[in-house]
Amino acid sequence: MFTLGVALASFVGFIVAYNTYGRWLAQKVFRLDPAAVPPSRELQDDVDFVPTRRSIVFGHHFTSIAGTGPIVGPAIAVFWGWLPALLWVVLGSIFVGAVHDFGALVVSLRSRGQTVGDVAGRMIAPRTKLLFLAILFFALTVVLAVFGLVVASIFKMYPQSVLSVWIAMPIAVAIGLYTHRRPGGELLWPSLIALVVVYAAVIVGCDWLPLAIPANPDLPFWGNPTIVWTLLLFVYCYLASVLPVWLLLQPRDFINSQQLMVALVLLVVGLGVAGLQGTADLAASAPALADRAPDGAPPIWPFLFITIACGAVSGFHCLVSSGTTSKQVANETDAQSIAYGGMLLEGALAVLVILACCAGVGMGRFDRQADGSYLARTDASGAALAGQAAWETRYNPQATWGSFGLGDTVGAFVDGGANFLGALGIPMRYAIGVIAVLVACFAATTLDTATRLQRYVIQEMAGELRISPLTNKYVATGLAVGLALALATMRGPAPAGGGQADYGTGGLLLWPLFGATNQLLAGMALLVTAFYLWRRGRPVWFLAIPVLLMIVTPAWALAYQMFNSDTGWVSGEKPNLLLAGIGGVTMLLQVWMVIEAIIAWPGAKQVLEQALPPLGEPSA
Repeated sequence: MFTLGVALASFVGFIVAYNTYGRWLAQKVFRLDPAAVPPSRELQDDVDFVPTRRSIVFGHHFTSIAGTGPIVGPAIAVFWGWLPALLWVVLGSIFVGAVHDFGALVVSLRSRGQTVGDVAGRMIAPRTKLLFLAILFFALTVVLAVFGLVVASIFKMYPQSVLSVWIAMPIAVAIGLYTHRRPGGELLWPSLIALVVVYAAVIVGCDWLPLAIPANPDLPFWGNPTIVWTLLLFVYCYLASVLPVWLLLQPRDFINSQQLMVALVLLVVGLGVAGLQGTADLAASAPALADRAPDGAPPIWPFLFITIACGAVSGFHCLVSSGTTSKQVANETDAQSIAYGGMLLEGALAVLVILACCAGVGMGRFDRQADGSYLARTDASGAALAGQAAWETRYNPQATWGSFGLGDTVGAFVDGGANFLGALGIPMRYAIGVIAVLVACFAATTLDTATRLQRYVIQEMAGELRISPLTNKYVATGLAVGLALALATMRGPAPAGGGQADYGTGGLLLWPLFGATNQLLAGMALLVTAFYLWRRGRPVWFLAIPVLLMIVTPAWALAYQMFNSDTGWVSGEKPNLLLAGIGGVTMLLQVWMVIEAIIAWPGAKQVLEQALPPLGEPSA
């Protein structure tokens, strides 16, 4: 019952926050206006700017922001104990993450759908526009490379998920064409049929057609399954970025949002059943506050706030809010449910991940047999593992921090989530298939949205620097995909035993940068929102702690990673000049932007920024 109580308290907290704090922000601070003309109508082109129903935009927004971040981050952070992770997810989502997403969306809606980087130049100072865009460019290049590898790795680990993920794409195109040719056509029923097909594909993938690419050591590049999947994913991402949003992005995200909602409902119901039965026992499965972290683990402060990014606050979300979502919102009042509500739902997902990785894993560990069935893992005496003994099969207290990789983090959630579904009587092989598809779909929708966002950033930077070829969406998308692909597929450092590392290992070198730069980006976006409100004489006090937290904490973490005497990229035993260089440049750009903000702040009070030029005239 304790496990169920923790879940209910968290979910009720999110609901109360939405109807109190979220409503105050919408009505008193941002003053959403149902009569305002949104960018989707003012600049409608049926490619990027497309007025769309709230339910469809919510599906796009939620599936785009909720990638593997709210899964991988909490799955790692419970090493420090489930209580700190839970508190940061709940409080961070309500008071930092949801405010960040909401503010970025509103500011973009009031700026003709410009990205937050473009808006920064008008809100703070002209130089900050290019600074912000440069930060976004580097951050998104890392995001695309890493997430491409993440999705490819999930396909490699869980081949039963591949068919469901890929089959949704041609179905989405068919639905997009069907609804576009019938203005006002209902999307719900076609997407529900598609949902049945997707779940049927889960069964087919589990029992008859797991799509695994065999490895071939004689072909180190093309014979690497991760590389092949990464290439195929980026081909898809190129198409998804240049095609009209109504043709692929919207229907696919809507289908995925329904699939994800079904999976989340199953997780919640399964958690409830397991909690009532007493088989899911959070208190007995994992420590609330760990006595010790794995060897080599960074300190809980500030790294808890960096490790759990998307589950509490993420700078990537400001790019989704201002990059694609603001161009589809049909009514300004939809912003509260889409942005504030979407982040709270992601917080609820992160809560489920924490409970799955602790109470769910504590229900037992299952091993796949040759015939495809799953049997409970036992100890040396033959007794089935449960409670903390089962949890420690995933979270070995003697493990080193660096040994806990992607397979462990995703596997912990898949194991624990499948146990929750197993409490409903769902066979373990199907339960694992459903959770694996859930993870793969989250990651894939984030990947294609990030490609489109990078295309916008490149086009905006090209406009500022007057590089006319890169203002073309096809060329800009090609550059975005090409850079990410080159980074994702390069070789990493040579292994200790000699020889060459595999292709695809080099892209993960930049993963340590993702957490800190992502959270610093959130601080910058909150700063832009603060300037927007400050110039209009609106309340800004509620942003003081979030802005300071998301500027100081990630900078502290980045400095620790660079200058730690043991593992630092600059001063450690094995310096890493690549990480040190990118980290140093990123920190300098952030410091420069903060200085610009401090200089501009006193003179910005109740002084409106420069107005946008009339439609048809180029921006200054």
